[in-house]
Amino acid sequence: MSEFILDGKALGPASPPYVIAEIGVNHEGDLDLAKRLVDLAQGGGADAVKFQTYKAGTLASRHSPAYWDLKAEPTTSQFELFQKYDRFGPAEYTALAAHCRQRGITFLSTPFDEAAVDFLDPLMPLFKIASADITCVPLLEKIAQKGKPVLLSTGAATAAEVEDALAILRQQGAPSVHLLHCVLNYPTQDLNAGLGQIADLARLFPGRLIGYSDHTLPEANMDALTFAYILGARIIEKHFTHDKTLPGNDHYHAMDAVDLRRFRERVERYRLLAGQGGKHYLPSEEPARRFARRSIVAKRDIAAGQALTPELVTCKRPGTGIPAAHWHEVLGQRAAHDISEDQVLAWGDLAPAVD
Repeated sequence: MSEFILDGKALGPASPPYVIAEIGVNHEGDLDLAKRLVDLAQGGGADAVKFQTYKAGTLASRHSPAYWDLKAEPTTSQFELFQKYDRFGPAEYTALAAHCRQRGITFLSTPFDEAAVDFLDPLMPLFKIASADITCVPLLEKIAQKGKPVLLSTGAATAAEVEDALAILRQQGAPSVHLLHCVLNYPTQDLNAGLGQIADLARLFPGRLIGYSDHTLPEANMDALTFAYILGARIIEKHFTHDKTLPGNDHYHAMDAVDLRRFRERVERYRLLAGQGGKHYLPSEEPARRFARRSIVAKRDIAAGQALTPELVTCKRPGTGIPAAHWHEVLGQRAAHDISEDQVLAWGDLAPAVD
């Protein structure tokens, strides 16, 4: 994996993940709650918060059926569900962006129409495109023309659809596009999470950051997010809430600040365990190199001038003398002076063989 700069942060093989706490519309139209969620996400260790900017009338027809778990969210019409939470406009998002700046966390919001692209553009360092819009050509073109990095979720998409979207984004001016594995099940069951696709995206679309946008139910160890990181996801996005027990919307498959902190802690431990890449030895191993490795040692008393043979020398610890790696260089040389049994040999104890 190469190193990339995203939102001013270096992301690569040994880096911590760039974490996006997706508040979405879990603020339920309350600006004060939205700001509180920003504060909670920042306190939990998120790099960015993300909202969803849409109007029901421009996103879904009145005849759009639900595609989520109706036991968790009983609204059967997409239009009706979106209409509940589309009360924010440019003024609210501008206020939220300002609040994020004060809190030192990046503001993001996924635009779902071209008007949203325009008013969000000056507020954000990059754009996020939702999985469901990977084939929405006019929206892809509009976003790309802003000339900012793009994060593209790939839920429910084929490799060919991803390639088509990338081509449009490139042609229309997006300077970089990074891909997020995602599954459009709400919630996503473990058997459907498909985290192996993270490696597939990296193989099929090299030269891009790969991430994971998660819809599994959060659990104590945050295993889905942690495993995604281990598999190479360096952007992690998950819905975020202040109360996972709230009914409906995206609360039921969201993480909270405690979950987010736990994930950060686990990733830091794994990063610590992984250490630096490349085969090398550590400073902490230096005593073992000196004392647990073997040197060439006299098996018995050796008289000056005797040629060294396997009958006279062996390899024993510590490794402070002639390293055992030089075994064949030592054999055949002569003792420069008398050498006592069990003496650890140094190069000064040897004299070249005489023909």
